[in-house]
Amino acid sequence: MGRLSGIFGHAGVVEPEKLNTDYGQLLGDTESIEIGFVVFRDTFIFTNKRLIVVDIQGATGKKRSYLSIPYNKITKYSIETAGHFDLDAELKIWVGSDPNPLDKTFNRNVDIYELQKVLANHVL
Repeated sequence: MGRLSGIFGHAGVVEPEKLNTDYGQLLGDTESIEIGFVVFRDTFIFTNKRLIVVDIQGATGKKRSYLSIPYNKITKYSIETAGHFDLDAELKIWVGSDPNPLDKTFNRNVDIYELQKVLANHVL
């Protein structure tokens, strides 16, 4: 948990064992979870092959949408750091030729620089 804790702070960290229990059925035979975190009701799972975004929907949270993004389909990404008055950081990921990015906001507990490092290690 040291690496996860250092990257995302305790608020958003999801233990890999819990991710495997909850989402292991989504993984391919040679795929493994490297890092994961929660942003509000969404879960971001970085595997050795792709990024999986789990969107919890509805009032009960039983309906879920799973977005699978192979790293080689990420065309660009950007980060915006938190400021003095704006306490949130932002991540935008563009996939393929879609002009609209996947856009997520993080609280100050998330080290956005470390998040971009994880993306850089997979995308570049």
